[in-house]
Amino acid sequence: MPKYLLLKNYRGGPENHPDFTLFDDWDSAEFAAHMAFQTHVIELLTERGELVDVQALSSAGTYVRYGGPDKAPVTDGPFPESKELVAGYFLVDVGSEERAREIAAWISSAPGPHGRPLHEWIEVRPLMSGSTDAVE
Repeated sequence: MPKYLLLKNYRGGPENHPDFTLFDDWDSAEFAAHMAFQTHVIELLTERGELVDVQALSSAGTYVRYGGPDKAPVTDGPFPESKELVAGYFLVDVGSEERAREIAAWISSAPGPHGRPLHEWIEVRPLMSGSTDAVE
């Protein structure tokens, strides 16, 4: 079955999230409700045999690129920082891209501040499987 990476985005996506709030600004009950929802999603995907991996990402990070044999520059870069865009990911193994999108939409409905759905952008990307099918 094909595997898909479901990237959880903070501010990224086709348009900015209108109500973006860092976890640091949520009260403990809001954060607990969000994490309970995520745990429930993980449990159900595991039961269905669809979950391969799931990780939350730390906000710490730097850019590194090869700068030649004597130098490997590290910078916060002129680029949007992934730590400001990507919150974490789910890696799923499902029967179709449609199912991956269903799971992404469900993840996007996680509760946020005041118990309202976050409506965060979830990027659905197929993993390359060694065939040329994923490179069209």
